Amino acid sequence: MRRLPLLLVTSVLVAACGGTTDPPSGEETAVDPSPSSSPSSSPSSGAPADAVRAADDLAATLDVGVDEVEVVSTEEVTWRDGSRGCAKPGEMYTQALVDGLRITLRVGGRTYEYHSGGSQPPALCEKPTE
Repeated sequence: MRRLPLLLVTSVLVAACGGTTDPPSGEETAVDPSPSSSPSSSPSSGAPADAVRAADDLAATLDVGVDEVEVVSTEEVTWRDGSRGCAKPGEMYTQALVDGLRITLRVGGRTYEYHSGGSQPPALCEKPTE
């Protein structure tokens, strides 16, 4: 008789734990790449504003016309810290997640990666760390 209440409590607990639950929504990951646009042939054809700024910067850096810069892809990412995926040895960065973009550009067969995020404009990342 004394086992009956224990058996009932155990049955209730097992039944409660056996239900399905939905995974939490909106959970952030360290780096969450998700393509936000398809490749385009020119920087201004539907590219985000940061991609246009990156193309303008690369054209000026390489001393070529902006029409020679192809936006290969733009990806929305959440950077792990303030380095925005372009950490430099010996530098210190804020330890907070930063939403931004990974922008891949091409000029003359060579690709270039720009990273943006937070309040910072896109910057050329010669040695991406993520």
